[in-house]
Amino acid sequence: MCIILMRKVGSGANIDETLSHSSTTTSMKITGARVFVNVTPHICRNRSFVYNSNVDIYSSPALNWRDSFSCYLAPDTPKPEDFPALSCVLEMHISILLNPHERHTSVGEDITILMNLGTLLFELLSEALGLNPNHLKDMGCAEGLIALCHYYPSYPEPELTVGTTKHSDNDFLTMLLQDHIGGLQVLYEDKWIDITPVPGALLVNVGDLLQLITNDKFKSVVHRVIANQVGPRISVACFFSTGLKASSKLYGPMKELLSEDNPPKYRETSVADYVACFRAKRLDGTSALTHHMI
Repeated sequence: MCIILMRKVGSGANIDETLSHSSTTTSMKITGARVFVNVTPHICRNRSFVYNSNVDIYSSPALNWRDSFSCYLAPDTPKPEDFPALSCVLEMHISILLNPHERHTSVGEDITILMNLGTLLFELLSEALGLNPNHLKDMGCAEGLIALCHYYPSYPEPELTVGTTKHSDNDFLTMLLQDHIGGLQVLYEDKWIDITPVPGALLVNVGDLLQLITNDKFKSVVHRVIANQVGPRISVACFFSTGLKASSKLYGPMKELLSEDNPPKYRETSVADYVACFRAKRLDGTSALTHHMI
């Protein structure tokens, strides 16, 4: 399931205020370029911020033409004083997503807005399943948040490579902001559909873990990013997941959704084990969910 959140489509004022920012795609490109050109050496030396380029070069069906950096935003929010060279970059990236009036906000304030929006989405999804609004939140689906920023350089022969190989996300829910260049495609009925960027909109994708716990009631979104002759393309994604952080909590199909006609399709797993499985297979074009089917 893929959702596009736009201004004034929701009945709640919180959605409207969160999405009604006036930042420009030009600002995104400048900010993204600054990250990868000027700040990369600092990212590489800091374990809380991970930089990579073609991390799956030996396992992916095609070379992924991009650079990326990621960091945990919750539950352990990074302290700006711990990352003097990066805090301003992180603030700019998240503010591009969230700041409705282009006022300067801190990392903590922006993360709070992201977490609130995610909580609201999980409440709506819980209700759609016929459950208590707090059900998915109480399960811990909104406990963790990870930011991932991609920088896709232009490529003179885009048919020879891809920006990101076909995959679905290894989380519960993904919120994505893409710039005006485009290139994101989702697989629908065996056809690739272009997701045209909409100014002021966030794209929300269901992840594998939400598909697993809903026993296929919600389906994770298979998507890819094609290479482009123009660029660079910048995207900023926030994943609701605790990633590789150790936890004894197990997730399996929710009992409230099971019946004789709808038995469990997946075995239980922890978030960390699922993410580890996903990373081990890399972006090979297959789903990690197949490794957890009963």
